[in-house]
Amino acid sequence: MNKKLTRILATSIAAAALTATLAGCGKGSASSSTEGSGEIALWTHNAGNPEELAAVQGIVDSYNSSQDKVKIKVQAFPQDSYNDSVVSAAAAGNLPCIVDIDGPNVPNWAWAGYLEPLELDTDLSKHLPSTVAEWDGKPYAVGYYDVALAMMARASDLEAAGVRVATMEQPWTKEEFQDALTKLKALGKWEHPLDLGTAGTGEWLPYAYSPFLQSFGGDLVNRDGFQSADGELNGEEAVQWANWFRGLANEGFMAKKSGKDSTQDFLNNKSAIVYTGSWAADKAKEALGDDLVVMPPVDLGEGPKIGGASWQWGVTSGCSDTGAAMDYLAYSLKPENIAAVAKATGAIPASEEAAAQIPSFTEGGANRIFMDFSREYAVMRPETPAYPFIATEFGKATQDILNGADPQATLDSAVKAIDANIKSNGGYKN
Repeated sequence: MNKKLTRILATSIAAAALTATLAGCGKGSASSSTEGSGEIALWTHNAGNPEELAAVQGIVDSYNSSQDKVKIKVQAFPQDSYNDSVVSAAAAGNLPCIVDIDGPNVPNWAWAGYLEPLELDTDLSKHLPSTVAEWDGKPYAVGYYDVALAMMARASDLEAAGVRVATMEQPWTKEEFQDALTKLKALGKWEHPLDLGTAGTGEWLPYAYSPFLQSFGGDLVNRDGFQSADGELNGEEAVQWANWFRGLANEGFMAKKSGKDSTQDFLNNKSAIVYTGSWAADKAKEALGDDLVVMPPVDLGEGPKIGGASWQWGVTSGCSDTGAAMDYLAYSLKPENIAAVAKATGAIPASEEAAAQIPSFTEGGANRIFMDFSREYAVMRPETPAYPFIATEFGKATQDILNGADPQATLDSAVKAIDANIKSNGGYKN
């Protein structure tokens, strides 16, 4: 993965460690505020991302200047140490008032008792659904942006191979995709015409590849109650996905382990089609100009799918001034604030009002297609406290299958581990 994606997506390993630690602290145990009188703390993982941190600080400064009742104080951590810092604070009962958290992990934090349901004086229904994290029917976190995966290629390469450009109105089918790869490989320009980022690790694995599983008709877990993965992660459709995915490597269409930066490899003409996302769009457009085409993921039977949710903001249950924290979050969701962060990150703004302030995301704008993908194709990673464990097991299974393990046996083993984890935690129910 590239550096931009690393900043946007937290790793499953860190999330799993956080899950275990939070659970060990005791579900529902009270955290406490470290803020002094009239000052509340906001923690963020953005110390290594100066552009986004500056945008967040700008919102905080604006809010602090807008009233004199409370001051928000930003404390930024490097992403690599952010979860450890939160774990330590949770164990000591000293969480700050406001935290950012990777969207798919919000239900786990809410279940552990460390987040308050959001009560904001703003209409969250105007936001992209993937930017609002819910659990048990309530919103617990909201983000300023999302990202969207896509297939990118050079129009000239597709034309040379006699392959049509896929569109939202007519995405590639599984059969068309196979035909396109065969024709591109026959040109003899690339060892592997397709790059799906198979060198990726951690959260990239479920984020990137579970949408293919879902397009086949399978899933990571049964979403009716989230109590078992049996029949979803190891059913007929899941096995078909596994065989198809490994087949791409076995047939020489993609490498079992790609280069570390798939987007840059594509720009260096090491592949014909790259599976990347909105974070790479501006760089790719600058390099390729009008020759760049952005296409939806393949329709493998149930329509194109992409992962939804990125970093979001929540209020902790031990906050000394919950009202002020909620007031700040509502203020931060003004369109001009969302637009400022989206500009800084190159990400998809969370609302149409914010998009209207960014020319590339307005109707007809160069990056509008990513917002359309997010609205039409995004599937939330399962909104269950078990998600970090599910993500880790799926990641292991994906890598094992790619390296030759029996698909059915591997998926059965993952289901067994996931179901045991859910059961051992009482179904992750309140």
